[in-house]
Amino acid sequence: MSRVILLNKPFGVMSQFTGEPHQRTLAECGLPAGVYAAGRLDADSEGLLLLTDDGALQHQLADPRYKQAKTYHVQVEREPDDAALAALRGRLDLGDFVTMPCEARRIDEPDWLWPRDPPVRFRKSVPTAWIEIRLREGKNRQVRRMTAKVGFPTLRLVRVAIGPWQLGALQPGEWREAIAEPPAPARRIVARRR
Repeated sequence: MSRVILLNKPFGVMSQFTGEPHQRTLAECGLPAGVYAAGRLDADSEGLLLLTDDGALQHQLADPRYKQAKTYHVQVEREPDDAALAALRGRLDLGDFVTMPCEARRIDEPDWLWPRDPPVRFRKSVPTAWIEIRLREGKNRQVRRMTAKVGFPTLRLVRVAIGPWQLGALQPGEWREAIAEPPAPARRIVARRR
C-alpha cells in the first residue's frame, strides 16, 4: 500500500531533504524514511505539502495532466475590489504563460492560522486582506505573480488543500499519514462570475 504523508511545511523550509548548509529543508521535520515530496511549495510559502513513498503516485500527483485542485489562503497588500477578483478568476497574461480560469474570493482572516515566524511586515497606512484562490495549475510562483499582476502583492501564502487532502489542524512542522487516493483526471474549470 502506498504511503501518503500530509505535512504542514513551515515558512522558510525548502520542499526537499537536502540543501546548502544555511538552508532549512524537510530533513528537520522528522518525516519517515523513503518518502519524497509530490510537487513543491516555495520556501516563503507555508502549508500543505504531500509526500509519498510511491514513485508512480508521486508522478501522478505532480503531473499537470491530473490537475489536482490546490486551494490557497493568501494575504495581500491592500483590499482587492470586485474587478481585481474577476481578473484573478479569468485568464491572466503573466508574460511567459496565460493562466487558466480559477476560483478567487474574499475571505475573513483565518482564525485558526498560526503566527508566522518571522511575522509578515506590518505597515499602519496599508491595509491587508485575505483571498481564497483555488486553481489546477501550479507553475512557479503562480499565485504570487497573479496577485501582483492585478495590483495586490502577496504578503503571506498558505496552501490548505490539494485535491481531496486537507491541511486540517496540522501546525507548522507537524505531519500525519493519510489514505492514498489515486488522482482522477480533472474536469475543466470555468470561471464563476459574481
